[in-house]
Amino acid sequence: MIILSLNCGSSSVKYQLYNWTNKEIIAKGIVERVTVGNSFCVHEVNHKEKVTLKQDCPSHREAIKLIIDTLIHPEYGAIKKLSDIAAIGHRVVHGGEKFAKSVLINQEVLKTFKELSVLAPLHNPPNIMGIEAAMELLPDIPHAAIMDTAWHQTMPAHVYMYAVPYEWYEKYRIRRYGFHGTSLLYVAKRAAVLLNKDPFQCNLISCHIGNGVSINAVKNGLSYDTSMGFTPLEGAIMGTRAGDHDAALDFYVMQKESLSPQEIDSILNKKSGILGITGKYTDRRDVVKAANNGEERAMLAVEMEVYRLKKYIGAYAAALGRLDALIFTAGVGEMSTTTRSKILEGLELFGIRYDSKKNSVARTRNKESDISAPDSKVKIFVIPTDEELVFVEDVVALIEGRYDIHTNFKYTFQEKDYKNLMRERAYKKEQEELS
Repeated sequence: MIILSLNCGSSSVKYQLYNWTNKEIIAKGIVERVTVGNSFCVHEVNHKEKVTLKQDCPSHREAIKLIIDTLIHPEYGAIKKLSDIAAIGHRVVHGGEKFAKSVLINQEVLKTFKELSVLAPLHNPPNIMGIEAAMELLPDIPHAAIMDTAWHQTMPAHVYMYAVPYEWYEKYRIRRYGFHGTSLLYVAKRAAVLLNKDPFQCNLISCHIGNGVSINAVKNGLSYDTSMGFTPLEGAIMGTRAGDHDAALDFYVMQKESLSPQEIDSILNKKSGILGITGKYTDRRDVVKAANNGEERAMLAVEMEVYRLKKYIGAYAAALGRLDALIFTAGVGEMSTTTRSKILEGLELFGIRYDSKKNSVARTRNKESDISAPDSKVKIFVIPTDEELVFVEDVVALIEGRYDIHTNFKYTFQEKDYKNLMRERAYKKEQEELS
């Protein structure tokens, strides 16, 4: 069974073709500069040279048509015919409260995504354009939506609600939604494997640290709290996002600078965070290098970021009461030994002790690492994330009719690593709760 994953951004479309039967990626790539001109596709197939194809894509339809034509091309394609594709999984950033798990797409589902665009104006519209284009070009196969927000729908009300007038929630569904769900789901499942524990008995803190940053508290295998909120602006300091700050300062600066709501929104999302502090950097490698060279604002940015992350880890450790593992993932979390070490220093109070030698070599994206010290009460893992595998597994479960549980936990991740007893016990527990 071959599954195509599509991730449509405002000016790009990432794709991956996965052979579920053989458990391998057979092709992947990205179409860049969609809608902006001079579009091109970088395409990779197993055992073939990478190719770059130039073709203008004024809309997502042309981009997806280019991907389809590329996948079946006689010279550099990966499959012989389109009918080899069994289904398509689409990334959708915002699923609101209606979707607590991935879903097969129909017109009613699409209508809901369009209504939710007001909550994710930068992300849902291009996601929807990609879905509509793919359904038009490939109408005879199932299409499924995998939502970033679905993983966090297990958060209790006292965690996801804001202390603002309750009518805002009733009228506008203002609440914490959380994001990066596919990545956080994946690393939570892998951590359970590495701990050799039933997933529903694991308490975890996951740190997805890239240009965007999410910290996630997982209680008994379910998302319990997360740092991003109503939008991805809330939470930790990020590459260009401000993260947590006093909302009153926004109004103060708007008045002083005569800024519109749209202008202040752009500043907080695109000109703040690491970029705002340093004035010129967003890449943490550049920031660390500049800090090591004595640039004061770079040094300040590093200290601010790791301090805020420590605060989240401490708060979530208290909220969970018991912690089995602390996880680092995404670009910075996986690759920056400096960032990890600065975050981990001083966390011994929570039973978190890292091994500096293990940490110094755990810097590859394709290897899971345990960087815990021998006497650490809490395991510390570096787990490369694999969001596309989440897409594939959700799609397969949906089209095979196995996706009938009340959360988006499944039991097929690296299935050979799980004991049958664990899977059967967890599934039985869920069926009992549903009955």
